[in-house]
Amino acid sequence: MLKKVLNVGGNSKSIALPEHFAGWEHLLLDIDPSGNPDIHCDARELASLKPQQFDAVYCSHNLEHYYRHDVPKVLEGFLHVLKPQGFVHLRVPDIGMLFKLVINNNLDIEDVLYQAAGGPVHVYDVLFGWQQQIEKSGADFFAHKNGFTEKSLVKVLRKHGFNWVYHGTGNLEIAAFAFANKPAEELISSLNLPQVNQ
Repeated sequence: MLKKVLNVGGNSKSIALPEHFAGWEHLLLDIDPSGNPDIHCDARELASLKPQQFDAVYCSHNLEHYYRHDVPKVLEGFLHVLKPQGFVHLRVPDIGMLFKLVINNNLDIEDVLYQAAGGPVHVYDVLFGWQQQIEKSGADFFAHKNGFTEKSLVKVLRKHGFNWVYHGTGNLEIAAFAFANKPAEELISSLNLPQVNQ
């Protein structure tokens, strides 16, 4: 039986998933119907789905689109849809690294950080959401309502049921693999995670 991954807030199936999901059944969940999601749903309402049906949840640059008080609801929804040995692969902007860059390089909020395929990304885009996309779409759900440092992300994951969290940073991004239950050694190895839970 194929393993199943729920891609939460992934926008479109044309956006490739990480290699470790190769060969998995990929279901897209999104609040925006324009990307033709398999499940048209707000991530705060995951508890309305059938429980324990996914081997993994992939959530890339979506958790920051929820207010701080809504994050627990989203994380509890992840737990609801995951099988007991399932995991979450989470990616969010690294606000801690952004602050360091701004201070160390004397950047202004309007300065360009880097060039993306769709155009320049400014300091304010990382903080508040990609303004170009928000203006073009007219959709408020593309705005950032929250932000994370590596420490705060791990803390909120552990507080809401993910007792094993493997995490790292790079390229203005925090990546975390989070498990409610102790993961098997072969899974840790297949995901290239460090052997020590951090």
